[in-house]
Amino acid sequence: MAQVERTDEQVVRDVLDGDRDAFRLLVRRYGDTLYGHALRMTGSADEASDLVQKAFVKGYRKLARCRDPQRVGAWLFRILANLCKDHVRSRRSDVSLHSMAGVLPAGSDPSAEAEGAEIRQKIRGALDALTPEQKEAFVLKHVEGRSYEEIAAVMDTSVASLKMRVHRAREALRGLLEEYA
Repeated sequence: MAQVERTDEQVVRDVLDGDRDAFRLLVRRYGDTLYGHALRMTGSADEASDLVQKAFVKGYRKLARCRDPQRVGAWLFRILANLCKDHVRSRRSDVSLHSMAGVLPAGSDPSAEAEGAEIRQKIRGALDALTPEQKEAFVLKHVEGRSYEEIAAVMDTSVASLKMRVHRAREALRGLLEEYA
């Protein structure tokens, strides 16, 4: 007989009832997604791993405060996103552009590789010049490809406000990249 997978709500209830091991299921369900976002925000695998671990520890400790256990994944994402923004504010670290590689020149041509490296450096510099809120909104929308509705839910903001933030980020990037050109 196949085992029925527990819902997030059931897992949260189990953890709150004292089943510490149940939280591991949430780590397995959401770890890769959280890590991917942290990596894109920090540009460092080590920093991303540290931030995801901090997010899960904080989530575990504050799980009773999760208002909607059915959306615990979004709640954990919000915790991570806040940690990432704080990290970016304090370090102004690079964003990994692995997911944007198709946009950049690539190949075995040394001049194309040098040009690609120069373009990546300019994009990183422009992204780092954005506010942490603009950077997060831009990465979620244009790098991770999330919908405005999904981003608004995890960022706890209105779709209209989010669209304005993404628009301002695009305009700022456009201006910064034109300066570099």
